[in-house]
Amino acid sequence: MSNPILYHLAAHTVAEPLIDKWIAWPHNFSPILYGLHLLNYQKEVVVSYLKNPSFHVKSCRNPKLLGGPFVDVPEERIDEIKDLLKAIELNHADLLRMARDLTEFQNMLLKAASGQSIEAYYEQIPDSLHGFVELGYDYHNHPVVRCIESLVYESTYYKRNIQSLRICSIAHDDSRPYYMSTPRLVDSEDIEWNIPFDSSQLDELFRLDIEPQSLNTICNLLGLTSKDESRLLPLLSSTPSAHAQPWTGTGLRLRYFGHACVLLEGNGISILTDPFIAISPKEGGIDRLTFTDLPAKIDYVLITHGHHDHFVFESLLRLRHRIGTLVVPRSSGMFHGDTSLRQLAQRLGFKRVQELDTLDSISFSGGKITAIPFFGEHCDLLHAKSGYVVSFGEEQILFAADSCCLDKRVYENIRKILGPISTVFIGMECIGAPLSWVYAPLLPVKPERSHDQSRRSHANDAVSALTLLQAVGAQRAYIYALGREPWLKYFMALIPTDDDPYMQEINKLLAATKAEGFLDVQMLYGKKDLYLGSEKG
Repeated sequence: MSNPILYHLAAHTVAEPLIDKWIAWPHNFSPILYGLHLLNYQKEVVVSYLKNPSFHVKSCRNPKLLGGPFVDVPEERIDEIKDLLKAIELNHADLLRMARDLTEFQNMLLKAASGQSIEAYYEQIPDSLHGFVELGYDYHNHPVVRCIESLVYESTYYKRNIQSLRICSIAHDDSRPYYMSTPRLVDSEDIEWNIPFDSSQLDELFRLDIEPQSLNTICNLLGLTSKDESRLLPLLSSTPSAHAQPWTGTGLRLRYFGHACVLLEGNGISILTDPFIAISPKEGGIDRLTFTDLPAKIDYVLITHGHHDHFVFESLLRLRHRIGTLVVPRSSGMFHGDTSLRQLAQRLGFKRVQELDTLDSISFSGGKITAIPFFGEHCDLLHAKSGYVVSFGEEQILFAADSCCLDKRVYENIRKILGPISTVFIGMECIGAPLSWVYAPLLPVKPERSHDQSRRSHANDAVSALTLLQAVGAQRAYIYALGREPWLKYFMALIPTDDDPYMQEINKLLAATKAEGFLDVQMLYGKKDLYLGSEKG
């Protein structure tokens, strides 16, 4: 009897995690945030589309409106959008009520409670919030409604049955519409798998990247029959494919996977930062590293913050079975928008999640990971975020992500405690989106325009980047997390050019560091292998 043909996921196949048919990300996963996002963004966008679908589709073809609240669904599929809206209103009436009540109660409390005992207001908590919130004050007598997120996850507000995967083929890097405004309607050639994200069956699917299986096994896993094979086969490949072998050379190898994703390997340890792993589209594109370029085991994955391009469900779920420990920054739990990434990850099925506060560390053979402060990027909202210093022997590498050097003395203090940090991965997305772009649905009061425009999610410009590098004693700097890779366009809504303001600031930094005698400074793009204290293996 001949051996069956074994298949793995094709290089052009993507498994998109969806919630109510929208791309899953922290703001539509945590129930409190999802209620607000659903009420104040998704529902409004869908209603607007139904009123004038042709306007939405036309707007999606205007590059100047990229990232705007426009649904990119052909007008002939309007009935599917109508059905989606009906399902949302039916299935999430409780979540929508809770979101309205939370906003109204917060605004009422702000006017009524000015420093007197807040205990009397417990009687006025709306039924939808009773048993899920604590009332208190900040030190300026501003009332705070603290949501107890763990209790909400255990309530009927958290619905695992709305989670699914859309398994489909990517033709080119521009195939996917903007993540936040366009729901994913399943096409005839796609596979829709209704399954909660924490199911171990997801690991079975994604182990195909390492351990191919027979067509029958894959069909059974996905609940498909032989009639579905014609849809499934184009998403699979029988061409032998193997995961990357661990780095065994001397010193350290750092592999840049695009955006803020770097694989650091040395002394038998592998560490991956902010995984956003590219798919290789059918029609090709720029050269890139993808899932097959990662080892079968990744000891630590470091998450710097909960923004959609750093806590990426699509990559994290696909790698879950390979990851030893997921490391996340500590949340204070004071504000409802400061969602706990630890609880979120655990609900995603991660078994080992370690939450680090500033200067907390994890030791491993030959080194350690230390969390350090992360200023900026969150429009002045005090949400969970952390930079990480990875120490391997004498080498120290800082992954600063989108942090901005707002106070150089913080970095000077870090240097006094940890010693010089010779290598820095630093973000220079220096303009950033205004406060309302991501956070407007979560805010109890609409911000004034001047506040909205001045409070931006931005990283360093040339001056602040150089200040940070000097403060930690850097000799090498690698500019990353710019969102310029083409496979990020549907997430970042950026159309980069060679002379845009970001490149102007980057060129200033390159010139300044060259004048100061840095050993190496580069802007990373696409893919790159870097070596510290080693010979190329």
